[in-house]
Amino acid sequence: MTDSITDARPEPVSVFGKQYRGTSIGLLLIVSIVAFEAMSVVTAMPIVVESLDGMAYYAWPFSAFMVANLLGMVLAGELADKLGPTRPMVVGLVAFALGLLVAGTATTMVQLIVGRLVQGLGGGILIVVMYVLIGVSFPPSLHPRVFGLTAIGWVMPGLLGPVVAGSLAQHAHWRLVFLGLLPLVILGALLIVPGLRRAPSAAAAPVPAPPSNAYRGGAAARWPYALLAGVGVVLLQLAGERLDLVAIPVALVGLVSVVVAVRRLLPVGVASAAAGLPAVVLMRGLAAGSFFAVDTLVPLTLSSVHGWSAVAAGLPLTFGALGWSGASWLQGRYPNLPRSVAVGTGMVAVGIASSSMAVVAWVPGSAWVAFPAWIFGGIGMGLVMPSLSVLLLENSTDADRGRNSASLQISDALTSSLTIGFGGVLVAAATAGAFGMSTAIGAIDVAMVGIAVVGVLVAPRLRLRSAP
Repeated sequence: MTDSITDARPEPVSVFGKQYRGTSIGLLLIVSIVAFEAMSVVTAMPIVVESLDGMAYYAWPFSAFMVANLLGMVLAGELADKLGPTRPMVVGLVAFALGLLVAGTATTMVQLIVGRLVQGLGGGILIVVMYVLIGVSFPPSLHPRVFGLTAIGWVMPGLLGPVVAGSLAQHAHWRLVFLGLLPLVILGALLIVPGLRRAPSAAAAPVPAPPSNAYRGGAAARWPYALLAGVGVVLLQLAGERLDLVAIPVALVGLVSVVVAVRRLLPVGVASAAAGLPAVVLMRGLAAGSFFAVDTLVPLTLSSVHGWSAVAAGLPLTFGALGWSGASWLQGRYPNLPRSVAVGTGMVAVGIASSSMAVVAWVPGSAWVAFPAWIFGGIGMGLVMPSLSVLLLENSTDADRGRNSASLQISDALTSSLTIGFGGVLVAAATAGAFGMSTAIGAIDVAMVGIAVVGVLVAPRLRLRSAP
């Protein structure tokens, strides 16, 4: 039972070597674009919606993106396993670019929502197909470095995205938040083309072996369940916003929808943390859910509880992003690092960071603790996320790499949506006067510590199963 697969080929010097340079830069650019768009839209959306006279429908562009994103993940997983990564990647790039164009030229809220739907579909396809492309284009010895690179590409826009988007929306025009990314999407596509040409297609690749990981429903289409999961999350969010008797049946319907969908979207054994892929998929949800629920509350903790300005309250997130990027780069320098150990260590760090933020919420004069705490939390995620991506590919075959990649992303998206939604419910209750804001935030932080502890316990089960 091992954590890594030995590659007989000599280890390439760098992901930026001649053979891999274009693909690596293209992947980095596209990940950064998708991440920048996701983070910048949150900042610019108030101005966008106000200019379109659609404040009553403020949440719809976000909900549309999320539902379409889940659908794109599922479709990409199925298509990539059948056709190879080339055509799905092209479809994802075209859809994402088209969504930017539609949203960026919107004159009504309906057009904006349609643009966000198309963007979400394209973004979901791109994120999943990138895993497949990495699996077929880079040798296993380079996977830690590639995933470290993509992690940096995902995190670094968090440093500049909100500032750039806010400046564009306020001082230039909000349309540039969407349309300004179009040339970069085209450039990223041009850089990835050589890698796509080297990737096998369905016609060129040998007939794959049967999938090694079991899913309920076999090869039946899963896209209806992706829609069901998205609708379920939206219903849960609506229930959390209402906080009245109507919210109870709405929440129950949403919860049942998510549970039914997850049983078909994720591999068998996730609920019991079965060794191998199920534990990897579960761990991705535990990591994302525990970290991002606290991450979204860091500025609120410092502003509402300690009275810091908006700018100062957001600074710990910047330091956390730097910690995440640094740890992602560092783990890539050690391809033989036992991945289950790296993930377990990272989850310990996330748990300590979350418990430290509970102290910040409850103890007067402790605001400064947010800085070392969130650097530490970022380092933990920098160890966890690339390592889980490496383990995903080690637990996949050519026949199920796309489906497994989709499962990983779905676990991430659904769990973080649910934990962030849970935090939103408690914050809304505190705002309504049910209890103090520091009580609500501290309770959320402690709950996420519990999830991180579960992650630490699951980490030893991430190792590959012994060959029969």
